[in-house]
Amino acid sequence: MRPWFRSYLLLVRWTALRLRFVLPLVLIVQVFLAVGIVIGFAYLIPGIDAATALYLATGAPTLGLITIGMVMAPQLIAQSKLEGTFDYNRTLPVPRTAVLAADLTTWLVTGAPGLLLGLLTAVLRFDLDLRISPLAVVAVLLVALTATTAGFALAYAAPPSATSLVTQTLVFVALLFSPINFPAERLPGWLQAVHRVLPFEYMAQAVRESLTSPAGGIAALPYAVLGAWCAGGLVITLRVMTRRR
Repeated sequence: MRPWFRSYLLLVRWTALRLRFVLPLVLIVQVFLAVGIVIGFAYLIPGIDAATALYLATGAPTLGLITIGMVMAPQLIAQSKLEGTFDYNRTLPVPRTAVLAADLTTWLVTGAPGLLLGLLTAVLRFDLDLRISPLAVVAVLLVALTATTAGFALAYAAPPSATSLVTQTLVFVALLFSPINFPAERLPGWLQAVHRVLPFEYMAQAVRESLTSPAGGIAALPYAVLGAWCAGGLVITLRVMTRRR
């Protein structure tokens, strides 16, 4: 266990140094996205009621985590494939799980400030009184892990050009056509059915319920679905990492 942990710490340092100029920009973009959704949507929707404010307050940080994990992280992995860094990391004499854990840690830490600032902005803007559950930490971590592992699976398995195209599409799907900032009932029936399979609705529900503690209790289904997506992303990523060339 000690050699694995030492490899993990060294890889975290290596990843941070390699991305030292990129991560601050990613952080700034993510913060502006989370804060901008709260402020910008407030201008688009006149007379925001309490329910709408709650969706915006909890949807903004969720979208920030999705953007970090499913868009920015896989795009940088695709870039590393083109630069040769991806193949170099696979030749390092370290456990593949340590490489994956180091990458996940880097992106989870990068996503934290935007999450907190987006939520704080929403609370101040809409004067919300949140009832935060102890499960909030679990929900946020699971959403972040699911988004990042799904993004990793895409970037590891697909060519860089395909990764770029899919991630750009995901931005529009998550922002405009996913029940994150609004209830799923507003979508057409066929699109509601699609989102029963995709993780976006469950991500938003897990974060929203953990931050508001509804009277009916916190549903377990979102955690089960997100856990399945997270496990699937990990399996695909590790399979590609350990595959012989």
